[in-house]
Amino acid sequence: MSLLRLFARYAYVPFMLIGINGCAVVWAAGISPWKVGVLLVTAVAVALLMERVLPYEASWNESHGDVGKDTTHGFVYELCSLGGLVWLQLIAWAVPWHGIWPREWPLCIQVLVAIIIADLGATLVHYASHRVGWLWSLHSVHHGVHRLYSFNGLVRHPLHQQIDLAVAVLPLVLIGMPVDVTVLLGLAITVQLIVQHSNVDYRLGPFRHLLSIGANHRLHHVNWSGEGDVNFGVFFTLWDRALGTFRLSSERAPLAGDIGVQDQPCYPQNYCAQLALPFARTR
Repeated sequence: MSLLRLFARYAYVPFMLIGINGCAVVWAAGISPWKVGVLLVTAVAVALLMERVLPYEASWNESHGDVGKDTTHGFVYELCSLGGLVWLQLIAWAVPWHGIWPREWPLCIQVLVAIIIADLGATLVHYASHRVGWLWSLHSVHHGVHRLYSFNGLVRHPLHQQIDLAVAVLPLVLIGMPVDVTVLLGLAITVQLIVQHSNVDYRLGPFRHLLSIGANHRLHHVNWSGEGDVNFGVFFTLWDRALGTFRLSSERAPLAGDIGVQDQPCYPQNYCAQLALPFARTR
């Protein structure tokens, strides 16, 4: 096995989750938009390369008429993240309370605490989005894909993304989470979504029981009747275990044709149509 294939199988996940986020923490004293941009571009480039080096499903590397749509989703996702950072900080500024955030803790511990708490909020929103009709109409945009690859993680309806921010991140901001930790949390979420949906045949070993990526998230995206209603976490399996919705794997591995919305096999693959679809359903 070549060095690149070995990297993809065993080092891709640590490089993305520890390496990219670790660099961000080291840079945090002088964190700036261009540094975040460099790290994001690096993460996307490495993910796309590793998908070519060691794909989980080769056909998922081929365009399904979705490249333009997914690229637009990714661009809008990052713009909405920046917008979210602005309104979150405006709310924090408007609340005359310094909060209880442990600013004296090491930065890496603050980020980890933020990830764990935000993961709870994101898991609950995700869980509700599979059970509440109007939330599902927004969230179904994320599931209306026919393959899994790195850009799928950023396929989100902008309104659903703002709901995620309001539930998962706003409470942390209101208790005093600093701007630099908020930025690092946002980067960690983006990198996690890229890894979570990567078409890379990586190995997790015992960490497959802890991290909400790989086989358990592929199972979440299957279009098999009732089987994808599991594994709602973004980062960890902790909250799924508490909800009773964790499932490690299935009897068969998801392959080409197994991904998408069960009752909408022809889900539109046009960006504007996807934004409008939730509203068309409610008329």
